[in-house]
Formats: sequence, structure tokens, C-alpha cells
Amino acid sequence: MASVVVMPKAGNSVESCILLTWNVAVGDTVEDATILCEAETDKSTIEVPAGVGGTVLALIAQPGDEVPVMEPIAIVGAPGESFELPAGPSGSGDQPAAAAEPAPAEAPAAGAEPIAAQPVSSVSGASTAASPYARTQAAERGIDWQQLAGSGPHGRVIARDIAAAPATTRGVAGAAVPAGVSGTGLGGRITREDVAAAAVATPAAVAGAPAAGSAGLPDFPGAVEESRLTGIRKIVSERMMHSRNSTAPVTYTASAPATALLALRARLKSSDPSLGLDAVTLGDLVNFAAVRAAARRPMFSAHLEDGVLRVFEEVHLGMAVDTPRGLLVPTVRFAGRMGLRELSAHSKDLIGKAQAGTVEPDLLTGGTFTVSNLGAFGIESFSPIINAPQTAILGVDAITVHAAAGPSGELIPEQRIGFSLTADHRVIDGADAARYLKDLTSLIAAIDLAVIG
Repeated sequence: MASVVVMPKAGNSVESCILLTWNVAVGDTVEDATILCEAETDKSTIEVPAGVGGTVLALIAQPGDEVPVMEPIAIVGAPGESFELPAGPSGSGDQPAAAAEPAPAEAPAAGAEPIAAQPVSSVSGASTAASPYARTQAAERGIDWQQLAGSGPHGRVIARDIAAAPATTRGVAGAAVPAGVSGTGLGGRITREDVAAAAVATPAAVAGAPAAGSAGLPDFPGAVEESRLTGIRKIVSERMMHSRNSTAPVTYTASAPATALLALRARLKSSDPSLGLDAVTLGDLVNFAAVRAAARRPMFSAHLEDGVLRVFEEVHLGMAVDTPRGLLVPTVRFAGRMGLRELSAHSKDLIGKAQAGTVEPDLLTGGTFTVSNLGAFGIESFSPIINAPQTAILGVDAITVHAAAGPSGELIPEQRIGFSLTADHRVIDGADAARYLKDLTSLIAAIDLAVIG
């Protein structure tokens, strides 16, 4: 009997994945370990194995679809085997890559849960004319999906149909429509076909061709590219807004002499590779000091959520990492217990996986204090956003030259490193923030002693 392959559950916090690319096509022969596709969670990229051997009979989801975990994405069975397509992922806008053949006569066992590969059950036609995801997209874009011809199973309207609808189709949901469009639907209602016909009858301005207007320039605003936030970018957007709306952030700035920091970094870089310290970076040294300072001030390794303050005995360091997919924050668990070499090695491993998109989703959660380092980009001061429900985040600024008093009172140049600490004022007062920064800058000023202390 043909088997269904479902979107796997990649971590306890993952609810859905975006299918990126298929590595197989209908008709291909696969084995248990064959990687069918790649998918993107809100935190990383995963590979989805077939979990069963046979021939690919259908690819249910399409690249770009957001598929809830444990929902069908493909069907594998014997060549030419009859099967019936499942109703489809509740969150996807999929179109099967192969037409369904008549279903076997047997019915599924009641209450059976889907697994990575399972027998295909007999499924009746969809009970609604549009998938839930398609309805959500239609509502967001102001499109009346009931006026669209569905291209999904059983004629169901799917996300692809919503995406293909002209922007002016929003008029069928009651929004403004192009002037002069006449409705041919029931009661004179404007349909998709009416809007599409009007779009064809009124050619759009050719890109680059100036429209009538002042100085022969195109009408404002000119060419525009529009896209919806998806995947990691959507998650980052939602979390940043949640943080700004649910915390009382205040940013405090301070700086420390960077002489000892730079000297120790140079010494470690030229050390014997067998010691495992030559790869230690300035960022590693700062993280080491930041963790030590947080361990001294318990309120800086804490969560505040729903009016409940949780103060952690351990410091689990979140590191804001710039990746091709967007901002990720992998967590070094029990960072406060680590020496410099161990902290540096763990950090590099996590950062590498985050940038490659292979970091385990569960390692992107659980942080109690976060560091965001923009110093390498030359940023001298900024206001980092708290990684809620954490209570504080440390921004690391660039090393810059300042005027300082010499031994005889003369002015001399001094390199200093800046810090931008954002703290939740609901639980961390200004004096508390100042004490943390004082601890941190003292550790940085004598980082060589802090490392061996």
C-alpha cells in the first residue's frame, strides 16, 4: 500500500516548516534514507528523508508552501499503484505534482496518527472550497476567494490561486476597484474575470517609460516590489514587535579601556595552536566578561513573563548571529561554567551551524542573557532590543580612539570599547544597570586577570 510522507517535527518549538526545494520528482525511485526535500523552520534548515522505499507517486506540497508539522507532503508506493490524495496540509497552498488515481477500497484505522511514512487512507473530497492557509492569505490581501477558480484537489482554492490573483482582485472583496470595471456576477457583483479583463483592456505603464507628469517623470512612487514576510524574517518581525510592546526598555551606554583586551587577543593569536587559544577572538573575550558580569548580578540572567520573574542560577548565553536567512540567536548552555577556550569553541560551533542553517532548533531557545555585537561593523552606539522574555541584552560597540589624560596630565589617545546595555526597567533599575556595566568594564580593563582568575 502506498505511504504518506509527512513534514517532520523538527524540535519541540516548531509548529510548521516552509518547503524550500524538492530533490526528487514524480516517478523517481527512493530509499528510506533518500532526502526528498529541504525545508525551513523559523530557526533553521532541515532535510526530510523519505522514511520508506518505493516510487514517488505524488508531491503534494510545493516550494514556498508553509506546511504544519506531521502533515502530508508526498506519497511513495509501488509504480502504477492506485492511491487517493489526502485532503492536503492544513497550512499549505499545495497542488499535487501527480493526479490521484482511484483509491483502494479499504478504510483507514480509526484514530491512527500520521508517522514519517504510513499507509494512505481513503479520503473524501475537501469539506471547504479553500484551504485554511489560502483563506488566511485571501483575508490579508482583501481577496474574495469564493470568486476564484481553485486549482487544488477537488477544485479547492489554494495559496497558489491567491498569489496568482491580480492585485486589483482585492476589489472583489469590497476594496477599491479600477474605475470603469463593470460587474457580470450575480446582482452586478464584480468578479475576478471582470477585473482581469479590465487589466488586459488597460495596459499598464511600461517599466522605464515616463508617464505624463512634471518634467516627464513617472508618476509617484515609480516601480515597487512587494513581498510578504515569511519564514525567519516573519518570526523576527513578530518577536521584535512583541518585545517592544511588552517590555519597558531603557538603554545605558558605557566604555572601557581596550588596551588589555587588544594585547591579550594579539598574544593568544600568536600562541601555540596546540593550546587551542589561537582562534579566540575579541568577541569571545567580551562574551567571557559579559557572562561573568551577569553571574554576579542575578537579575541579568532572568526571564519576566506574564508577571512572573524567573531568576536563573546558570547563565545561558544567547548570541545574536547574522545569517543569510536573517537574525538567529543560538544559545551556549551553561556558559558561566566554561573557561575561555571552551566558550570560544562552543560559540564558533553554534555560529557556524546557524550561518549554515544546520543548527538544531532546540539550541535556538533557552537563553537567559543575550549579547549582540555590532562593533565589527563600526557601530559606535545602538539600542539593542531585548530578546523577550529575557530581562536584558548587551550591545557591543566598536573600539574607537578617545582623548585621555597621560601620566603628567597631558592628553594622549586611548582606545576604548563601547557597550550599549538595554534592560527591562520593570525589574532592572538604572542603578542595577550601572552596576552591571561597572562590573563589565572592570573585567574588560583587566581581561588578562579575569581570564586566569
